[in-house]
Amino acid sequence: MTRFFLLFATVATLLSVTARAEVWGYVDEQGQAHLAERQVDERYRLFHKNGSVKGREDAVDDVVVTGKTRVRPDLVAGLPKVNAPKISAGKKAPYRDMIAKVARDNQLDAALLHAIVSVESGYRNTALSPKGAVGLMQVMPATGERFGVTQLSDPRQNLKAGARYLKFLLTTFNGNLPLAIAAYNAGEGAVQKYKNRIPPYPETRGYVAKVLASYQGGADTGGTTYAADKRVRVIIKPDQAL
Repeated sequence: MTRFFLLFATVATLLSVTARAEVWGYVDEQGQAHLAERQVDERYRLFHKNGSVKGREDAVDDVVVTGKTRVRPDLVAGLPKVNAPKISAGKKAPYRDMIAKVARDNQLDAALLHAIVSVESGYRNTALSPKGAVGLMQVMPATGERFGVTQLSDPRQNLKAGARYLKFLLTTFNGNLPLAIAAYNAGEGAVQKYKNRIPPYPETRGYVAKVLASYQGGADTGGTTYAADKRVRVIIKPDQAL
């Protein structure tokens, strides 16, 4: 299958590639290139290893280099100005390994799961919402059953159910992170009802802003910019799959 692949114009400028031998990347449907030092999820393909670069020069563009998804500002325009929840390291520690494993198993970025747990429950495994959502990722029992999990009070099972649902949402919305996060809060039907836009519900819009702020490291996002700020020159060309 034909895909877009990436090539560094100047490899030495990217994340000290001499120390990091691999570079992974993909280009999304909007033509935005995403690069990382590891395979963040199944969209990322290896194109640089041990000093060898795959592909040839075709066109040059500026992209953000990050292990996280770069969110286009126009996709989150109008979200409220928020700060990430302040969670102590002690609350995160008991679940760090669990979240890392669940993220690997579902080919998700662990930082994204941490962001959702931070906003949903503040790492309180016993959290129970008035609507009946349970545990770390505040999973509804019906959602748990939908993804093969019934023991939502078990933190591992709760994380598994939440991660499977999140992966489903990312697939449903073609990797559009703000929409997937909105759907995690309001349901995929609500996002589809508003023609694949973040629903105008204050709770959902605030939720998306908080999760993105947490995912991007806790900085005050101002409601518009959630991308990392390190840029490099890369070459983008259509090529055959590796």
